[in-house]
Amino acid sequence: MLITMKTSEEYLQKIYGMKHNVIINGENVGRDDPRLQGTAKTLALTLDKVNDPEFKDLLNVESPEFGTINRFTHIHQSVDDLLKKQELTRKICRISGGCIFRCMGIDSMNALSIITHRAEAMTGQPYNQRFKKYLKYWQENDIIGSCAQTDVKGDRSLRPHQQADPDLYVHVVEHRDDGIVVRGAKNHITAAAVAEEIIVLPTRMLTPEEDEYAVAFAIPGDWDGVKLVTRASSHKRDFYECPYGDVGDVENFIIFDDAFIPNDRVFLSGGKGEHAFGGWAALLFALYHRHSYTGCKPATSEIILGFSALVSEYSGIEDKKHVQSKLADLISVSELVYAAGIAAAYKGTKDESGTMLPDTVFCNVGRKHAGKNYYHELEILADLAGGLPATLPHEADYYDETIGPLLQKYLKRKEDVPSEDIYKLYRALSDMLCSSIGGVSAVAGVHGGGSPAMEDVAILKQYDIDLRKKIAKYLAGIQE
Repeated sequence: MLITMKTSEEYLQKIYGMKHNVIINGENVGRDDPRLQGTAKTLALTLDKVNDPEFKDLLNVESPEFGTINRFTHIHQSVDDLLKKQELTRKICRISGGCIFRCMGIDSMNALSIITHRAEAMTGQPYNQRFKKYLKYWQENDIIGSCAQTDVKGDRSLRPHQQADPDLYVHVVEHRDDGIVVRGAKNHITAAAVAEEIIVLPTRMLTPEEDEYAVAFAIPGDWDGVKLVTRASSHKRDFYECPYGDVGDVENFIIFDDAFIPNDRVFLSGGKGEHAFGGWAALLFALYHRHSYTGCKPATSEIILGFSALVSEYSGIEDKKHVQSKLADLISVSELVYAAGIAAAYKGTKDESGTMLPDTVFCNVGRKHAGKNYYHELEILADLAGGLPATLPHEADYYDETIGPLLQKYLKRKEDVPSEDIYKLYRALSDMLCSSIGGVSAVAGVHGGGSPAMEDVAILKQYDIDLRKKIAKYLAGIQE
């Protein structure tokens, strides 16, 4: 069976027809709201590029069941699948100007392919059978999804079952013969307002008192009982169009107000003894998502590098030693993170479910290196750009018939670079360093995919430190 992959126009028309459960500034809006279009159009790139010669071999993958499908709906089966997903993510991020927003959906699906296999084997509940049926729907319809994992958490010193309000973590409030009823909220959920489907997963390790929090399910984005309180950021151009002017970000606070989830969309039901599966699901999604970061983050570093080099060239200082050293720093961050992702793929293992798992240590080391250096990269860009990104005149002034020619005269730098190119560059730098979306991107650069503290936990849990102690003892002549 050969699937005709969805076009970007079909995707946009579908979300534009969804119910108005997106709330921006107290107003219920449709998904055709202008503030959502930057993110929606970025997601559409993953549909538009399937026949592009540069992307065709990366975006298209052969499925035994369906023939050719979009790689962003594929369950990884090999090292090559992990490598191609990483390369694909990097290449599309280069042209989108940042996050492509589609990794969360497929990262959560890969996690579910493993956790439902384990849960069904150990509980006898048909979780994996439900998942496979849902995967068929996902692949046949080339679904664009988001993942809702991070709970609001309340008092961070208390576990879920210790909170004064049990709803501060999403949990099951009622078990029915035909499904479950859930209540709670998820926060920091990127692109949910423009996703067709939302995959909901637990956020942390759970204890035997917390079975009700071990819940995983999938819902359409406009499901009854679900409210998406949305923060949308963009930097649309007023006087000229450019790819970076279309960059947007959509972050969501998702409230589950006693939402009923039918059994065929439930992959963990918070049943007795299921708490362990909640923790595994959380870790597996984080693992796949951090591997995705070894694709997108190198692209972000490349973008910062490109702007750093270009502003130095236009200012006539690109060949200075201090500039060259800073550019080498940016290259080092980008390629070391990418190398960690390659290593994670090659050192990966195949789960009993048949899904390929990237190596935990290399995924987390790569993500930690990326997050730790993000503000350092922005510092380099700000240093080389100078103060003008923060003080740049507005577009209307630059293109004004009266004052414009004077601004064009005084913004001039190198003789062979048109003044307008200088302005366009600094307009983009202003967006990157001084705008709302620039601030969002900076925080996401550190915390996206999980906090740095959790990366440390994952690294320390998996790394064999005792072996290194033995090496030290041997070299020091200490007898075991």
